[in-house]
Amino acid sequence: MAHLTTHPVKLNIQLPPQMNFKLEKLVNATGHSKSFLASEAIENYIEVQLKQIKAIKATVRKANSKKAKFIDHKKVSSWLNSWGTDKETDAPK
Repeated sequence: MAHLTTHPVKLNIQLPPQMNFKLEKLVNATGHSKSFLASEAIENYIEVQLKQIKAIKATVRKANSKKAKFIDHKKVSSWLNSWGTDKETDAPK
């Protein structure tokens, strides 16, 4: 695990011109600095990614457990393809 520091860490990034233009618009609209907005965006991105990773790991654990139940892909696909037709089928079990 990375060493935690109590001091802010500088990060240099390059933005495509169009993204920089949008960032400038956001700076002007909010009064926040580019650094603040970039830091906030990165923080939000990291939180979302960490939640997704946690959910994926939990799902994999559940799938690997003896309690996991699976339905054949072809049966599910056939059922979904029947939706909205005159021959709509019941969900596979």
